[in-house]
Amino acid sequence: MVKETKYYDILGVSPNVSEQDLKKAYRKLALKYHPDKNPDAGDKFKEISQAFEVLADAKKRQIYDEGGEQALKEGGGDSGFHNPMDIFDMFFGGMGGRTRGPRKGKDVIHQLNVTLDELYKGNTRKLAIQKNVICDKCNGRGGKEGAVQKCSSCRGMGVEVHIRQLGPGMVQQMQTTCRTCKGEREVINERDRCKKCEGQKVVREKKVLEVHIDKGMCDGQQIKFTGEGDQEPGLEPGDISIVLEEKPHSVFTRKKSDLIYTMKLDLVDSLCGFRRTITTLDSRTLLVETKPGEVIKNLEYRAIDNEGMPKHKNPFEHGRLIIQFEVVFPESHFLPVDKLNKLRSILPVSQFSSATADALKDAEECVLHPYDPNMANSKSHDRFHGHHQGYDSDEEGGMPGGAQRVQCASN
Repeated sequence: MVKETKYYDILGVSPNVSEQDLKKAYRKLALKYHPDKNPDAGDKFKEISQAFEVLADAKKRQIYDEGGEQALKEGGGDSGFHNPMDIFDMFFGGMGGRTRGPRKGKDVIHQLNVTLDELYKGNTRKLAIQKNVICDKCNGRGGKEGAVQKCSSCRGMGVEVHIRQLGPGMVQQMQTTCRTCKGEREVINERDRCKKCEGQKVVREKKVLEVHIDKGMCDGQQIKFTGEGDQEPGLEPGDISIVLEEKPHSVFTRKKSDLIYTMKLDLVDSLCGFRRTITTLDSRTLLVETKPGEVIKNLEYRAIDNEGMPKHKNPFEHGRLIIQFEVVFPESHFLPVDKLNKLRSILPVSQFSSATADALKDAEECVLHPYDPNMANSKSHDRFHGHHQGYDSDEEGGMPGGAQRVQCASN
């Protein structure tokens, strides 16, 4: 049990979440609420980053589980938080356009939903994006040669400073975006503006990227297109990174390089043997069969080597195909009593022998009824806690504490 679940709730995960699922939850939310994509979600982005920073660190997570936020604040761990953008950059490998060196535009991130079949066989997808490119008519000047002038209102600062007298010896300084140049630091006379970009220096353009999905790639893997980000005069274009989002498959479940397949068996198949086929992701047919006398138990596993996912950058090597068997038992009264006795004589003798004759002589018969432990409704709760007519008090035959009597039929 954890003391509080606030950080888990922020990321939409349970307290027993695995490291892999925790990263997956953070990735989805961080991409959704990143300020570049959602400018009004700054606080939400900060909450997501703080929650992930704590839960992704084993020591901090243990302190938080045992004592909550208060334990972190009291020095049980490093209570200070990093910049949310730094957390994002560390997770996504330095995206965001805040690298040192030559001035560079922001990197752009796109999610691409892919199927398990595509990750198994490989594929090439075309992705159409909209991006800014430098206007070819004015070469990124925004107007005619010499038309761009430094804003005289803000002196090329992009902001205006206002001072207000609050009282004797007290002044307030306020900084606002320049109303003349709207923070652009430059102005262009309207008649001299470029007709194509309307003085913006860049225009929107459609770009089609060919995304090559290699065999064995996995959920969350990135494909980078260097220099394909938005263009801006005086800046090196950023990159476009495609983050793969694996969609659930109807038949197989992927665990790294292994594939898990659930096969249902009738009881007769599990006891007497079977021959079944499995269609692989590359449309081959595998024959799965048991040896004579081999018994398959419920929820038992078997594995087939080299029939799982191909290894990335080494596609001739595969993981395993793991089969989990679910034995489906027959319904009650599927055979008449005489045939049941015949079946009992054929099956191995029970290891768990019946009660002895002496024990049976003094035993009381009880009613055995179906019970579902997952049903937590009020009726079942009341029934097992004695809140039933005729058992409300000791005077009416109820048991102390409201416990219900167990009814048995005497011989």
